[in-house]
Amino acid sequence: MGAMISAGMTHFNAWWIAVFPGLAIVTVALAFNLLGDGLRDLFDPKMKRSVQRRVK
Repeated sequence: MGAMISAGMTHFNAWWIAVFPGLAIVTVALAFNLLGDGLRDLFDPKMKRSVQRRVK
């Protein structure tokens, strides 16, 4: 996709050649970040709030 953006930069009259691959890269990066955050929240025991009961 990076090569597609580079090729699109030479054709300024055809803006969509560079814009759509760029949007695809941003979308994929955002999706991986959100997936990583969700997996960390799911599997990290330090992040979980647990109710601690006092035994008397």
